[in-house]
Amino acid sequence: MNIRCFILALLLLLSAGNRLFTAAAQERRPAVIVCPGGSYCWHDMETEGRQVVSWLEANGIRAFLLKYRVQGVFDYIMHTRYIYRGHRHPDALNDAADMFDYLRSHADSLGIDTTQIGIMGFSAGGHLAMLTAEMLERKPAFVASIYPVVTMHKPYVHKRSRRALLGEYGKRRSIMRDSLSLERHVKPDCPPVFLVNCKDDPVVKYQNSELLDSALTANGIPHRYIQYNTGGHGFGASDTKGTEECRQWRGEFLAWLKETLERKTAPSSSSATTSGR
Repeated sequence: MNIRCFILALLLLLSAGNRLFTAAAQERRPAVIVCPGGSYCWHDMETEGRQVVSWLEANGIRAFLLKYRVQGVFDYIMHTRYIYRGHRHPDALNDAADMFDYLRSHADSLGIDTTQIGIMGFSAGGHLAMLTAEMLERKPAFVASIYPVVTMHKPYVHKRSRRALLGEYGKRRSIMRDSLSLERHVKPDCPPVFLVNCKDDPVVKYQNSELLDSALTANGIPHRYIQYNTGGHGFGASDTKGTEECRQWRGEFLAWLKETLERKTAPSSSSATTSGR
């Protein structure tokens, strides 16, 4: 396993009084792999990384920050991958798979419930999070995809993410664009999904999330889709970025996750699909 491709965030020891998921130190808790965005070119390690980890840990959820391989700003600007491979698909997906393997194999020491390991991603990281649900054999228990890149096709494609992910040559190949367009590969065994975006997103067209919502609905996947009118892009777990409206997503996610995990452990569970726009 190449552990250089990710970093583990520090596990924060916080009082149980303000946690949604209260647990004694020896008890196993849900865990979330956090994938910051950055167009598959860089990482927003603060707003979509460390702040997210701190917020999840404060609510009793083990959180681990994934530094997956990306193209890099220099390589993006200079088009160096015309000359050498560089980082591209499936490097980031392999890094996510390695992180899942690491958490499962170290569950005892980390205090993790191996049946409750999920993944959360933002923007391009949201694309990666959903990609694990569609392409990995051992899937996450749940996915949270926040203002995600979804499609590799016009008219809604985020071109920078597509080139960084597929490569200067791969972006032109229809089979590659099809294979990494999330809306085309939702399967019946997809785990529950929490999906959020904003109508005024100036970076990733809001229709990306609508495409994914439609695909999840068509395949009967339990999910919650919330589309806010305001908030833009890149607000992560910040208390100041975005708008008061979009920052509600954190409370909505915690409530959804609690309900989702309780449903999974109930004697008989039923699918639930909700949408809010």
